[in-house]
Amino acid sequence: MKTDILLTDICLTNTQTADIVPNCCIAITGDSITALGPATDFHNYQANRVLHGKGQLALPGLINGHCHGAMTLFRGLADDLELGRWLNEYIFPAEAAHVNKDMVYWCTKLAAAEMIMSGTTTVADGYFLETEAARAFAETGMRAVTAQGVIDFPAPGVPDPGQNIAAAADCIDQLQASSPLITPAIFAHSPYTCSPQTLVNAKQLAIDRGVQLFIHVAESPAEPSMIDNMQGRSPIDHLDALHILDENTVCIHCVWADAADLDTLAKRQSKVVVCPQSHLKLASGIAPLRAMLDRGILVGLGTDGTASNNGLDLFREMDICAKVQKIQCKEPVAVPAATVFTMVGRQGAAVLNMASRIGTLEPGYKADIVLVDTQTPHLQPLHGPDLLVYAAGGADVRTVLINGVPIMEERQCLNFDLEETLAQVNLMADRLR
Repeated sequence: MKTDILLTDICLTNTQTADIVPNCCIAITGDSITALGPATDFHNYQANRVLHGKGQLALPGLINGHCHGAMTLFRGLADDLELGRWLNEYIFPAEAAHVNKDMVYWCTKLAAAEMIMSGTTTVADGYFLETEAARAFAETGMRAVTAQGVIDFPAPGVPDPGQNIAAAADCIDQLQASSPLITPAIFAHSPYTCSPQTLVNAKQLAIDRGVQLFIHVAESPAEPSMIDNMQGRSPIDHLDALHILDENTVCIHCVWADAADLDTLAKRQSKVVVCPQSHLKLASGIAPLRAMLDRGILVGLGTDGTASNNGLDLFREMDICAKVQKIQCKEPVAVPAATVFTMVGRQGAAVLNMASRIGTLEPGYKADIVLVDTQTPHLQPLHGPDLLVYAAGGADVRTVLINGVPIMEERQCLNFDLEETLAQVNLMADRLR
């Protein structure tokens, strides 16, 4: 049987028993997985290229549900600050002075490199000048939902806030057929930076174009006092009263969502993405993840941007996510490792309306695959995949394929010059300093 790529000598996880199965293969034809299983089933396969996994564990590519890739420029710029001061005194002024097309392109490229090298193959990115972000992601070979930012202030690329919806529409139209790896969307920054009318207009545009709407909401206890003309008793109530919430709205953070808010999100079938390290660093709190899951809300895991994290490693994010829930619920099994892993896999894909394409290793799914070196002291003995959540790190990822294409092999990025990207970003950082 002919195939384009055959991954050999890899380990797979038995999804029924959670056992690690050695000496397996994965066949890839075009952009999709066509077969996988024990090597004994692949003796008659002929491949254009064979990649030897050297006993590494194959996983579905990780899915980062929320990121601001271009903000790599601001990594470490304003640490140890509360959210309001961090935004208003540091981040917003830095963005006003330094965000331009070149910055978004090169700094997003750096973010893509960091994510690819730590096993992330899909990201939902929200920022300004998002056509440049999409160009960076496509050139690196990364799958991305690129959401153009909407805000009621002069913004990079949109000096007149009155043109924010028109700019978002133009961005979506440019990206609709730009690359099979790129899915356009809208990112309405928050209920306190977007007026009710802007939110309504942004949602209507999302409906008209058939795209998702992402929005920060319920991130801090001060948020209700920051919203002009708030409808209802809470920021989530506010969005509901404006008819923003539905199955194509993704609410980011939701740290301060109470039981009634969660009931509303469940009723409207809105999705949620939590970013636990960002929540901890800004002392925003701990999102009520178990209560969300108990209501059947689809929840993904995100890193947020490097200005509030400061890294984009989803293995690190999974570890923190699982552990803070144990503390919040005072139960060691509050949100098990296996559940957290689905938040960057099958459930994370569902949050982005991609559950039929990515998030699992099965025939017919896109070949977004990462190979993890488990033959290291901190991952031995490997009794099961839960250890990946609690002990693995992005540096354990050796090889990455996205859409059936090898993007990184033995930790070498193949699609672009990483040294050039680092040099360009550091020139910008010198000007920033």
